[in-house]
Amino acid sequence: MAPMLSKFLQSRKISALTASAVLACWMWYLKMKRRHRKAQQVDEVAVVFEQKDAKKLRAHVDAEFFRQLRKILRIIVPGFFTSEFGFLVLVASSLVGRTMCDIWMIQNGTIIERAIISKDRELFVRNLLSFMYAMPFISLMNNVLKYGLSELKLRFRTKLSQHLYNQYMLGMTYYRMSNLDTRISNPDQLLTQDVEKFCSCLTDLYSNISKPILDIIIYIHRLTVAVGGEAPTVMMLYLVFAGLLLTRLRRPMGKMTMTEQKLEGELRYVNSRIITNSEEIAFYQGNTREKTTLQHAFVRLFDHVRDLLEFQFCMGVIDNIVAKYFATVVGYILISRPFFSSRSHGSNSPGERLEAYYKSGRMLVKLAEAIGRLVLAGREMTRLAGFTTRVSQLMKVLRDLNKGHYLRTMISGSSIKTQNTSNNIPKLKGYDLIPGAGRIITQDNIIKFDRVPLVTPNGDVLVEELSFEVSSGVNVLVCGPNGCGKSSLFRILGELWPTFGGTLIKPAKEKLFYIPQRPYMTLGTFRDQIIYPNSIKDMQKKGVTDEDLILFLEKVHLTYILEREGGWDVSKDWMDILSGGEKQRVAMARLFYHKPQFAILDECTSAVSVDVEGSMYQYCRQVGITLFTVSHRKSLWKYHECYLQMDGQGNFEFEKIQDHTTEFGS
Repeated sequence: MAPMLSKFLQSRKISALTASAVLACWMWYLKMKRRHRKAQQVDEVAVVFEQKDAKKLRAHVDAEFFRQLRKILRIIVPGFFTSEFGFLVLVASSLVGRTMCDIWMIQNGTIIERAIISKDRELFVRNLLSFMYAMPFISLMNNVLKYGLSELKLRFRTKLSQHLYNQYMLGMTYYRMSNLDTRISNPDQLLTQDVEKFCSCLTDLYSNISKPILDIIIYIHRLTVAVGGEAPTVMMLYLVFAGLLLTRLRRPMGKMTMTEQKLEGELRYVNSRIITNSEEIAFYQGNTREKTTLQHAFVRLFDHVRDLLEFQFCMGVIDNIVAKYFATVVGYILISRPFFSSRSHGSNSPGERLEAYYKSGRMLVKLAEAIGRLVLAGREMTRLAGFTTRVSQLMKVLRDLNKGHYLRTMISGSSIKTQNTSNNIPKLKGYDLIPGAGRIITQDNIIKFDRVPLVTPNGDVLVEELSFEVSSGVNVLVCGPNGCGKSSLFRILGELWPTFGGTLIKPAKEKLFYIPQRPYMTLGTFRDQIIYPNSIKDMQKKGVTDEDLILFLEKVHLTYILEREGGWDVSKDWMDILSGGEKQRVAMARLFYHKPQFAILDECTSAVSVDVEGSMYQYCRQVGITLFTVSHRKSLWKYHECYLQMDGQGNFEFEKIQDHTTEFGS
């Protein structure tokens, strides 16, 4: 009696401990869910959305998730007769082959163990040799599966990356995303890390779902033939119950995964800013301030990742109990019934019962394990939902920007809000300020602003109505204080910013050329710096030779660069190799190569000597390039016929230059 009581108390103790562990995990899960909801209320992440869009943003395994995933699948698997679909079939075939290998190994192992128990040496040797002969095929099948998954992941990433890069680099979308639209401030994070993780997660999910589904189908068929349909049916009902329960519990995982990627992007953005602006930070000795910003971004990521790990730990315990261990318990219970029943296998020998168990029992246990893996695959699906939301948001923003629609902090829909966030649309002399409301007419050899307001994307009105006309051959000097609208004028002229009204008559974009104060040097050879953005093929089509490029270098006094750096075909980091004045003169040689109708020179000769500057301006007049120059140098007045002066108060003056000794506004 005492041993029985001891066993009873011990079993009750184990049950109590198990119940306590489950209850503790459940309470921890509720705590993490409350903390996650609280964090959602103040979401300080790098990607900025409009408040109304933030409420709509979800990362759950629901109908919206499958709709987003279907759109992406159409991109990465464009058709049945594609290599991507072929690798999907290869992976599925490998999974079928692997399952058949598992079944064969179960059957062969059963015979080997029966041969050992019955002391049948001949049967033992024959089946052991069969296993040895099958080893190369089984190994090949496993590695074909690994290769197919890796290749599939690579092809998915290639297709998706190419699609996104085509949209991102279409027209000026990349500029609009960084300068006009505030929904995404870290596209590099989305285009690289998020895309890679999405494709990796999708491929793993395909494998983790396909293999259990194939196992379930095959094992149900085998078990139904062997022991009837009761056991497989009960296991499938358990699959439905466990899947619904765990999917509901995992819902916060998608949102937390998406937030993790946002915070990773923010940390990456802060690091890249320090690299880009390292010289300015060093001059200001701002290392302590930047370290604080960097640590703040890291701590936010650290805290969130710790919350995510705690949530995953809690869910991992529940997942293992519900989907793995309890599913195995159900399998053991179902398979034990025929063996404990007096009507089945009761008179058989231990060897026969062992063989019967391995033929049906192990298959049922394998079925339980497959069901457990399929239920646990829901965890990967929830994680995939987070990446899918991120990629879908990027695709949506790219589509909007390619259509000319953008959202900004001070812009709602297509209308600008006032600074006090009023819902009223400001009016300017009788019409609403709406992005893209102005007309742009393409015409050669003329630039004409007809009642065009200078308005920033934030809705700041710099000049209510700007009107002037410039024909080819008339150089214009643009002057005025900082913030008066000089750069805004050129951004509208280059179609970087939308027009909010009036009519703009101008040549096509390729007939306008812009040179900033700090010219851009591309990756490539020294020749590439002169002909940018053209390639050597484009240069040859234009009929330009290296001798012509040398002539351009002579005009800017840079021929010594060829000898100093080793010729045209040397690739270096030209942003670091060339000095500030050399980069400005390279940009002027680039202007001579393209020979546009109009050129905008924005303080682009500030590091060039006066004599070299004069020769460059004279050559522009000689080849017929009309200039818009922003400069404070009095020596440049003689190369211009008109001036456009803005005072920063919304007023402007466009007049001919009569007296070069007159001082214009600084």
